Amino acid sequence: MTTPPFLPGLELSRRFYQEAVRPLLDEAAPGLVHSAARLGPGSEVLGFDTARSADHEWGPRLTLFLSPGDAERHGARLHQLLAEQLPKTFLGYPTHFAPTGEAGIGVMRETTGPVAHRVEITEPGRWFTGLLGFDPLAGAPTLADWLSTPAQRLAEVTGGAVFHDGLGTLGPARARLAWYPPEVWRYVLACQWQRIAQEEAFPGRCGEAGDELGSAVVAARLVRELMRLCLLMARRYPPYSKWLGSAFARLPEADALRPHLTGTLAAVDWPTREAHLTRAYEAVGALHNRLGLTGHVDPATRPYHARPYRVLHAERFVAALTARLTDPALRALPLTGTVDQFADSTDLLVSPPLARAATGAVAGVPGMAVPSRQGTGGVPDGAP
Repeated sequence: MTTPPFLPGLELSRRFYQEAVRPLLDEAAPGLVHSAARLGPGSEVLGFDTARSADHEWGPRLTLFLSPGDAERHGARLHQLLAEQLPKTFLGYPTHFAPTGEAGIGVMRETTGPVAHRVEITEPGRWFTGLLGFDPLAGAPTLADWLSTPAQRLAEVTGGAVFHDGLGTLGPARARLAWYPPEVWRYVLACQWQRIAQEEAFPGRCGEAGDELGSAVVAARLVRELMRLCLLMARRYPPYSKWLGSAFARLPEADALRPHLTGTLAAVDWPTREAHLTRAYEAVGALHNRLGLTGHVDPATRPYHARPYRVLHAERFVAALTARLTDPALRALPLTGTVDQFADSTDLLVSPPLARAATGAVAGVPGMAVPSRQGTGGVPDGAP
């Protein structure tokens, strides 16, 4: 097979729907009300796919949404119809996904028989619940919904592209999930600053104790937390680790911050590491003040009590944000934040039941049942 020129996955999926799937759908079920989109797991949904992405679970693919009744009446028939009548290739890319030996993972391969396509046919409520653990079509997300849903999942639902919304449901659902409500946003920001406050003195302490490796490890953690904080301040859901740097690079502030963050990571001694971190702290503190979410907080770094380390004392930003919370439910919460702020187990974060149970246990948020062990495996995006 000759490899065609790379086409971004969202554009490939858009054309696949318009030129291959929609004509078959109109012929087999004229007038069938449906929506079509490329949402959910996949690097192309976040706009980070490259030619490398084609090595698994990338290609001509989309989700076809039907009403619950139509999904039950027509879903199996349409799936089979597409298997038999879709072209074997589209724009040079095979529409058949062959198994790779990993559960649920396929790769584009040419075939002479029916294609094992990646046109998922489902109904919206079931799809959203499966990915998020709740259905945004049933109403505005609750506090439990916001806290128990990893930012990666919210990015997967609000990113991507909707090609057709005949059901009129995808637009409203995505709008409800576009960003945290203002009070929740303040709380999430406070929790992110809290993570920095808890460790900002450690690079210096480790280094002073002769542990440059430990100092570097803690400093790298702080760089990650600053990157996530910048994304949250810019109202962008931070993706999981593979795409965190790519998402951060798209921020307007990235160019100014990058020398300080990379300098922190490249430093071989703790005073140099600290010097770069303090410049980054002051820059991010200034960004906080521009948001206007709190009163002015002095972004200058300062000594860490009587010890010879320079820090931001990020707890000052935590206090400023929590002082502006008016919702009693949020004010009563510990500063643990969303599930991916206090946990980084992949197996937990990709399982909505586990994520909800963990959030309920940590934050004490009601309405989160303890799940069974069923369906807790997977990887963050199952795709390139």
